[in-house]
Amino acid sequence: MMELLSKYVEFKNGKKRPTLKGTIPVYGGNGILDYTNTANMQSGVVIGRVGVYCGSVFLVREECWVSDNAIKAMCKENIDLGYLYYLLSSLHLNERRIGTSQPLLTQNILNNIEVEIPELAIQKKISSILELLDEKIKLNNEINKNLEEQAATLFSENYFNRNYNVSKLEDIATIKYGKELPTKKLTPKGFPVFGGNGVIGKYIHFMYDEPQILVSCRGAASGNIIETYPNSFITNNSLVLEWKDYRYYEFYKQFLFANPLHTYATGSAQPQITIDNIKNVPFPCPKYDEIRELCSQLKSISALHFENIVESNKLSMLRDTLLPKLISGELDVSNLDI
Repeated sequence: MMELLSKYVEFKNGKKRPTLKGTIPVYGGNGILDYTNTANMQSGVVIGRVGVYCGSVFLVREECWVSDNAIKAMCKENIDLGYLYYLLSSLHLNERRIGTSQPLLTQNILNNIEVEIPELAIQKKISSILELLDEKIKLNNEINKNLEEQAATLFSENYFNRNYNVSKLEDIATIKYGKELPTKKLTPKGFPVFGGNGVIGKYIHFMYDEPQILVSCRGAASGNIIETYPNSFITNNSLVLEWKDYRYYEFYKQFLFANPLHTYATGSAQPQITIDNIKNVPFPCPKYDEIRELCSQLKSISALHFENIVESNKLSMLRDTLLPKLISGELDVSNLDI
């Protein structure tokens, strides 16, 4: 039986975040913004209320402060918090927004969504299945963060206090813009597309077999350093650094992660980085024999890092495939022993 979501969930707008610092997370429409010393929600789901993150959802199982850019969703009776999170994730809330220049999601919109809620035991089974996948993805992310720290430490220990020769960036890499790709041409399946701030979708073609190092070249992200996946398409919101000797790839990747190029951006209203801005940036230029062992160790770390990304992407696809089928009841879990 279809019922209004308001029967199961209490929605309230967040409030302006406190100025005092503490250990309690402050959530906005894009996740954790800061930490403060007081809470306005004990547990629930945080929903992006306004702007580009309108309709985003975050599961919070601890006390937190929800800012005025978000809405609190708190469980009433007969609904499991984990199930509520996945239910809201399946409702495509961003598509229910009002406004164009400034998208907005309101309590009234949320309260009047019609849903069919199964009994509590079924809810908990559904959330348990999906949480197992998300927990593995979270664990992979934590492992990868540790691997990134290991690589940065290894590079630092082997790089600093060395008197390497110095060259200009244009002498060791060909600098190119990515290709223009309107968002309307993105496809449901295909190869990852990297914009100026990471993956933005998929496309039927790719540009590079091997991973590439990108420099974000437009907007607030200008100067950020991004590593692509193998077989990726790169838009013109990034510059591609094609190393003339790919053996140096891991060395220069770590050098750029440690020394991003933000200071080379020009323009205030719309920051950008051009090829001319960075072609003369000084780069260390050691003989390869001096860094052969370092590059080998960094490459091993990168391989493990990429394996976790591949596994997490597969788990995300599986979760996203199961989610609508579990929520709709197309997949019956009543006989599962969980």
